[in-house]
Amino acid sequence: MGAFHAYDIRGVYNVDFDKEVAYKVGYFLPELLSAEKVLVGRDARVSSDEIHEWLLKGITDAGADVYDAGLCTTPMVYFGTAFYGFKASVQITASHNPAEYNGMKVSRENALPVGYDTGLGQIKEWIETGRECPVAEKRGEVHQIDVRKDYLPFLLKYKEDWSGLKIAMDVSNGMASLFVHEIFGDEPAYIYDNMDGTFPNHEPNPLVPKNVVDLQMLVAATKADIGIIFDGDADRVMFVDENSRFISPDLMIAVLGHYFLEERGEKGYIHQDIRSSKAVGEYLAPMGGVMNTWRVGRAYAALKLRELDGVYGGELAGHYYFRDFFYSDSGLLAAILIVNVVARMKAQGVSLSQLIGRIEKYQNSGEINFRLEDKKGAMDAVRDYFMQNEKSTAYMDFDGYRVEFPDWWFNIRPSNTEPYLRFICEATSKELLDEKVAKVREILTDQFGAK
Repeated sequence: MGAFHAYDIRGVYNVDFDKEVAYKVGYFLPELLSAEKVLVGRDARVSSDEIHEWLLKGITDAGADVYDAGLCTTPMVYFGTAFYGFKASVQITASHNPAEYNGMKVSRENALPVGYDTGLGQIKEWIETGRECPVAEKRGEVHQIDVRKDYLPFLLKYKEDWSGLKIAMDVSNGMASLFVHEIFGDEPAYIYDNMDGTFPNHEPNPLVPKNVVDLQMLVAATKADIGIIFDGDADRVMFVDENSRFISPDLMIAVLGHYFLEERGEKGYIHQDIRSSKAVGEYLAPMGGVMNTWRVGRAYAALKLRELDGVYGGELAGHYYFRDFFYSDSGLLAAILIVNVVARMKAQGVSLSQLIGRIEKYQNSGEINFRLEDKKGAMDAVRDYFMQNEKSTAYMDFDGYRVEFPDWWFNIRPSNTEPYLRFICEATSKELLDEKVAKVREILTDQFGAK
């Protein structure tokens, strides 16, 4: 039962969970969310069909109806959940994980995420305590539903004039393949744009540098203005500039300000996660953006954006959330809006690298993982050392700690699923950055045996 996590159910199929677990998730879900009908989609992974079969059997045995959307991106299921008024939905996917993984992302009414603390933990408890699953007197039925007919027009209405812009795109053999040609047309240079749940070319995780190399080569070969890469289920998207340099996804939160705050004239809260660069808020403030910083992950971000009625938001992992999109994340919508900005900038003689250069004001360590057991003690030790020796300007104690100082800041947070501490640091100079990272390594290695 190691597949139940903070944000979703996910693990190696037939190791961390199996068809019996899929059945019971399906069986208990209608009761958990008071749903008489459940929307279900799936990705193209090899194990998705079997999980789909047993999930549907569980839902219908419980007496609820299934509306089967077939092969879907994860955001397509979010859209269908909110647009058609479902109280429950499941997308069968392991997102960016390798091919042997699979899982389920569960949403409730208005496409709000169901995480461990908001329902998945209850389902896990019912399964572990052996709660029975008697077949309902009137079993549910399975209906087919075409979400695509409404979702594709919804996306296309955001598309602006991209003539003169050269695009390179890596679809990662994932679910964005369902839409990219109809949205972006035949002009871009595409690679890996056929669905293949074995992911024969690279794992569908754009945050791993080796998975972006082919896109970087394609950008160089085609002299593209922008490179775009999707993850496996198309809820995340990342970008490469015209020089083939990978762009830290949090900086794209600032780029989106040109669309929402400048072009559309919207004002209000912009969401970022606790790891985001300080440069994002500094860039957006003159446009009228007010930054809200919160915990990492959709289970928290989507809820917070809705609570604030924020304009949009983003995360270091490449998720982008939109009020226009039921406060949920969509890699395809983010790509469309960012291409809009890049096209408009190019028309003004500004390249993507020049635009990022205006935003990026700090040296950044990237996220560094330290393997150790005493995560709380190690976090406290790092926090205490710096706060005792320097004067902090801001302190946040959710999702680990974020402590800011006049010329640098850090976030240190525990992994939800592994014996890792995740550390990220940003400073006004490379020398200062290296000094602070070295000190953290020293503390965690000497006192806690970090690897």
